[in-house]
Amino acid sequence: MLLPLLAGTAVLYLWNLTATGWGNSYYAAAIQAGSQSWQALLFGSLDAGNVITVDKPPAAMWLPGLFARVFGFSAWTVLVPQALMGVASVWLLYAAVRRTSGTAAGLLAGAGLALTPVAALMFRYDQPDALLTLLLVAGAYCTVRAVEKAGPGWLMLAGATVGFAFLTKMMQGFLTLPALALAYLVAAPTSLGRRIAHLGLGLVAVIVSMGWYVALVAVWPSGSRPYIAGSADDSVLELALGYNGLGRVFGGDGNPGGGMGGGGNIGFGGASGWGRMFGAAFGVEVSWLLPAALIGLVAGLWFTRRAPRTDRTRAALLLWGGWTVVTAMVFSLMSGIIHPYYAVALAPGVAALAAIAGRELWRGRAHPPVRFVLAGMVAVTGVWTFILLDRTPEWLPWLRWTALAATVAVATALAAGIRARALGVAAVMTALLGTGAFTVATAAETHAGSIPLSGPATSQVDDMGGGPSMSSEVAALLSDTDTKWAAATTGGTFAADLSLASGRPVIAIGGWSGGDPAPTLAEFQQYVEAGEIGYYVGGGGTRPGGGSEIDGWVSTNFESRTVDGQTVYDLRG
Repeated sequence: MLLPLLAGTAVLYLWNLTATGWGNSYYAAAIQAGSQSWQALLFGSLDAGNVITVDKPPAAMWLPGLFARVFGFSAWTVLVPQALMGVASVWLLYAAVRRTSGTAAGLLAGAGLALTPVAALMFRYDQPDALLTLLLVAGAYCTVRAVEKAGPGWLMLAGATVGFAFLTKMMQGFLTLPALALAYLVAAPTSLGRRIAHLGLGLVAVIVSMGWYVALVAVWPSGSRPYIAGSADDSVLELALGYNGLGRVFGGDGNPGGGMGGGGNIGFGGASGWGRMFGAAFGVEVSWLLPAALIGLVAGLWFTRRAPRTDRTRAALLLWGGWTVVTAMVFSLMSGIIHPYYAVALAPGVAALAAIAGRELWRGRAHPPVRFVLAGMVAVTGVWTFILLDRTPEWLPWLRWTALAATVAVATALAAGIRARALGVAAVMTALLGTGAFTVATAAETHAGSIPLSGPATSQVDDMGGGPSMSSEVAALLSDTDTKWAAATTGGTFAADLSLASGRPVIAIGGWSGGDPAPTLAEFQQYVEAGEIGYYVGGGGTRPGGGSEIDGWVSTNFESRTVDGQTVYDLRG
């Protein structure tokens, strides 16, 4: 049954994939730059001339960048690696759960992940979250292998995956680390001293696998590499601890949190609080099986309370339960920037937990307390599915009532002690009906922008720093240049759109939102004097900073002309 699961996942994630176009043009432009410059690929630069990076570490650009170098840069080479990472994540989750809980639980976990709406969204899109999820699942698989025989080698591999998760999305890559450590510390079949020593080796692996890049950026002369976007001092560590680290958790400058953004605050996660994962922003993305997973975690830990320390089922519950609880808690309470698609990092924990608990409760259904808990899991899942589907009442209105009716029938049969195998199949199908349908609807939609959302006919939230609509005449003008950079403009998204449309490097003055000090006015003037920039395109959008200073200098010293409604300055004269 593994092959049909993986084949079905591949079809779901690859079907009509390029209809999405470039997806997030900001990251697509960085992949384009990496296909043109090895240095841009290494650092995750937004342009092949290496002025400034994207505001994330570069690992998520490496694989699609290599794809683009081998097969040519296109929407296909940008998006196919993301889909393949999704298939690999489903396979690794299956493999990890199967080792502790059997093939059936592994298949259920894999299907649960594949049929989570936010998973279909992210594995069909070019955000860093696809690679992040794959690395986190790989780390969990390595930990499961390490727990089996107290193997420090496997634990070091787990640490290495966490380190590369840091190079993908920084501090978010550490969210599963407590769960991995807890499972090994409790359940590995060796002495306490050896368990602690092995965890120390795993920590060393984390530090080495992420530290090489941090050190590389620190020792590389800043004048011959791109500026680290989002940092205050051109430092990876400052970016990790500030804008992309503690700033995301506690809020502050550049991290306004859930109250910001177009379309209400849905795209920015809604208000923080314990119910955020069930709210309007995150609920339909990831929470379909979350109530069942939490019930299963509590029940599973209770029913295994007298098991030996090394019991594999309890170790699995600690691993996936810790993953789910810590990730959900941080996402719920963080006050800085958060988007609903972050929830893909929660999806593997939820799917694994629901599958493991469901399988163990099914095995023990001859005992009334056990089957009542199992019936409760099914009932809660059905009711929550009804509530989530009711949030889009115009879409397949019959589906929520069908799911609710099936839930009542299956939960009643389970509570009554009916033990037919067909009932187990019915329970699984009922639990996955709503989330599966919503996932297929998500895959059927095209998405764009920096904050895509799951679901049928989802309206996209506009990204910060976006520029005007793309002009084919401006793109043609830039395509004809032979300068190092075809143009410069303020803000990352508009620069990315210009670069993708023209196929030429474009400087994003100030990075993503125009607020980074790169390039400085003096650097920009040097580029212009050397004849390295063809045009300056106005209207990219900016925060106060270097971008507005450069804009003022250009408008004072060069004459503008209008090309298809767009203000353009020729800097070559």
